[in-house]
Amino acid sequence: MCEPLLLKVDDAADRLALGRSITYGLIQRGELPSVKIGGARRVLLSDLEAFVARLREQYDEHQP
Repeated sequence: MCEPLLLKVDDAADRLALGRSITYGLIQRGELPSVKIGGARRVLLSDLEAFVARLREQYDEHQP
C-alpha cells in the first residue's frame, strides 16, 4: 500500500509526536505549509518531511 500524499493535521501531529494545537500553530505561523481542500486542511507528506529536515539543519548549525 502506498504512503498517502496528504495527511490530516491530526495525523501530521502524530508523526511529529506533537499535539494538535502546536501543529496548527506551526501551520498558522507558516512554519509548516498546508493546503485547504474544501473545508479540510491537509499537510503534504513532502512538506512534513522538509519541515523536519529544516529542524535538523537548524539543530546542527547550533552544535559546536
